[in-house]
Amino acid sequence: QVQLVESGGGLVQAGGSLRLSCAATGSIFSINAMGWYRQAPGKQRELVAIIRSGGSTNYADSVKGRFTISRDNVWTMYLQMSSLKPEDTAVYYCNAVVQALNYWGKGTLVTVSS
Repeated sequence: QVQLVESGGGLVQAGGSLRLSCAATGSIFSINAMGWYRQAPGKQRELVAIIRSGGSTNYADSVKGRFTISRDNVWTMYLQMSSLKPEDTAVYYCNAVVQALNYWGKGTLVTVSS
C-alpha cells in the first residue's frame, strides 16, 4: 500500500509558475514509477508527466518545455510548472505504480487566470 498527498496548488496568472509536491508513504521502496495526471472540468484525466525508478521521464506534448518532473528521494516528487496557460487549469493528481497497481492522491487544484 502507498499513500500519496499532493500540495502546492493554487491560483496563478497566465505566464506564472507553480511547484506541486507529492509525498509518498507506505511501501515506497516498491514504487516502479510516479507521475502527475490532471483532470479539467468536463474532460478525462490525462497524463502530464511520469518519472520511472531509473530516472527516465516522459511528458505530454502539451507541457513539454514548460513542466519538469523530478524526485529528490524515494518518497517526494515534484512538478515544476512554468509559463502556465489557462488551459492548464485542472485538478492535478499524483500517481504511483507498484507492481502494476495504481495508487492515487486526492488531487490539488491549479487555476490559471488569463
